[in-house]
Amino acid sequence: SDNHLPPQRWTNSINRASKRSLLTWEKETGIKLVQINGQRRYGGPPPGWVGDPPPAGTEVYIGKLPQDLYEDVLIPLFQSVGKLYEFRLMMTFSGLNRGFAYARYSSQRGARDAIVTFNNYQVRRGCAIVVCRSTQKRELSVDGLAASVSQQELEAMLQRATQGVLSVTLHASLRQAEAKLAVLKYSSHQAAALAKKTLMEGDLRLRGSGIKVEWLHYELKQKLQLWDERPPSSQVQEDKSLEVPKPLVLPPAVENVLDHLNTLCRRQRLGMPLFLTKCLQVNPNGWLLFWYQVAIPGYPVPFSGFTWVQQDGQGQSRHEKAKAAVALHVLRVLGEHL
Repeated sequence: SDNHLPPQRWTNSINRASKRSLLTWEKETGIKLVQINGQRRYGGPPPGWVGDPPPAGTEVYIGKLPQDLYEDVLIPLFQSVGKLYEFRLMMTFSGLNRGFAYARYSSQRGARDAIVTFNNYQVRRGCAIVVCRSTQKRELSVDGLAASVSQQELEAMLQRATQGVLSVTLHASLRQAEAKLAVLKYSSHQAAALAKKTLMEGDLRLRGSGIKVEWLHYELKQKLQLWDERPPSSQVQEDKSLEVPKPLVLPPAVENVLDHLNTLCRRQRLGMPLFLTKCLQVNPNGWLLFWYQVAIPGYPVPFSGFTWVQQDGQGQSRHEKAKAAVALHVLRVLGEHL
């Protein structure tokens, strides 16, 4: 009979059943869920936990959840592959979930098993969820600052208004001419999230127009790291439109850097990396500029950017050299995250 109700009432009636089963589950298990700041939390630590919180690399991100699915289904499901330390479900004002959650396991193995078992798992017919490594974001970008804003002035203001700021770097804005972009790094995800809220509320007299505060996007981070460095050439070209990174000088033993990367991805159960490389420019002094993209199935974002490699007569093809240089960079980044 529910099928004849208008959509809103239909959702509510279906959702009422989900909410009822959640309440029954809470009563039966004695589990207390605490809701603050738009998220509902179990554990952190869970009942009976002894000792320190789990190390880094133990949290997974869960996305594409049906909005009327709750902890009575999700916690037993994710608990089935390893002991949960904490489970956080993001909630809307109306009491639906926001389509994503975070599960933190007692060990890195639990997190790996959750990714392998539940990424693309159908929680309902036709509803496949996404489960991948959670990257604890701690960096913000603030774009659209006035060109006259100085490092000292910005640092002083951030020290006063926010807590846990570790570093502030200023760059030319990529969005607006005559404007600056700041990258702020905080001591924890919590500190960064609070700072983001404070900065977005905007009573801080930040000078500039159309100021935009966001989590630092992976692509932007790569662009900033890349364009800040100069091209590797004896006579630096006058044309500054293509400022690209210093070449990665590969240590002699890096012939097998691709094997290292493949082994690491296999060990972490991330799937095989897929490389795309494209030669964009050949300099008269023998340097080649490559664009690259590397997609690793179990890693939330692809790596992309630019790298220079030197053309020389040693057997390896140009694309092989570019792949080795890129694999070295990807290994460094993965090494930091894992």
